[in-house]
Amino acid sequence: MSKIKFKSGIQFLLENSLFLIAGTVVALAMANLAHHSYHDIIHAEAAPHVSMHFIVNEILMCFFFALAAKEIWEALLPGGALSSPKKAATPLLATAGGIIGPAGLYVIGAIIFKQQALVRGWAIPCATDIAFSYLVARIVFGQGHPAIPFLLLLAIADDAAGLIILAVAYPVGEMHLVTFFVCVIGAIAFNLVVVRRLLKGKSFWLYLIVAAPLSWYGFFKGGIHPALALVPIIPTLPHAKSDHGYFEGTEEPDYPHDTLNEFEHWWKNPVELILFLFGFANAGVAFSAMGLATWLVTGGLLLGKPIGIGLFTLVAVKAFKLELPAGMNMRDLVVLGFMAGIGFTVALFVATVAFPAGEILDAAKMGSLFSFFAAFLAIAAAKMLGVGRYASDA
Repeated sequence: MSKIKFKSGIQFLLENSLFLIAGTVVALAMANLAHHSYHDIIHAEAAPHVSMHFIVNEILMCFFFALAAKEIWEALLPGGALSSPKKAATPLLATAGGIIGPAGLYVIGAIIFKQQALVRGWAIPCATDIAFSYLVARIVFGQGHPAIPFLLLLAIADDAAGLIILAVAYPVGEMHLVTFFVCVIGAIAFNLVVVRRLLKGKSFWLYLIVAAPLSWYGFFKGGIHPALALVPIIPTLPHAKSDHGYFEGTEEPDYPHDTLNEFEHWWKNPVELILFLFGFANAGVAFSAMGLATWLVTGGLLLGKPIGIGLFTLVAVKAFKLELPAGMNMRDLVVLGFMAGIGFTVALFVATVAFPAGEILDAAKMGSLFSFFAAFLAIAAAKMLGVGRYASDA
């Protein structure tokens, strides 16, 4: 009985991304109580390319972004959520608002306070953390509410935009596009021609063993963040024509057993452990590090997100005569806007790319951590507006 309880407890932690929170808490504790020890663990000054920070951010996070890319790719396939312009139009406009709103608020704030050096971090508050926003959505709306797939579609589109922003707006060092394209195209061609056509490979490992290192080298040497290296590899894996999705799937024995889904289900739990390491390696900032970047990131996520999503959706409905999903209203949208303000994982990642180590980076990281307050704002708004589970209290 105790073993069953232990296994179910671990599974609960994995399914709700609580390992990421645990890594964050440990990092905050060490950074404030044993700063030098924490720094020595994370950074290797003599050999930065073998430091924990490098291994986690540049290599292991490839698999986190690969799972995000898997959801985006499937959403674009025939029958997917992003395959129909009519079906996707409203949430895509909401996504645009969820990017322009926080980025605009952040940049305006930086300019008003005459801190042009902070403008580089404009993309930090644009992120939506799919796992945590989905968790809060389940708490507020319950299963089956149309606001949940709307939020997931918005978050997936947000991730797609985030991958593009990371690749284009934040090059890492000098760009060598010839090296990048040669390696990435070579990796894709190897999978499509050698593994898929000649070997007729079914195991996802065959699609990673050569293509993944080659693509990673191309990203790394090409000046584009190597954590995105598996993104162009994902579409080369054999896949089913339809899929329930990362968060709306069936029970484990019933999921589609194509190569792409096998990749996801094998890496799903290891990625949660990788996120523990990510939280530990990146969230260790002193509480005294708060500054203007903290409030710009926090304001962008907690205010810019819901305002942008709300305004752009209102324009979609009123000006373009688009519709919200059946059973969803503007009150639901307000609550959903706050949920989308939980930026945490990707916001923290973008902060580490946008700024070098120092006071500004630490302050921006703190703003990313503060985005958790969006969950409490969403629940409070749901209670006030009588949304979801709180409808009877309205």
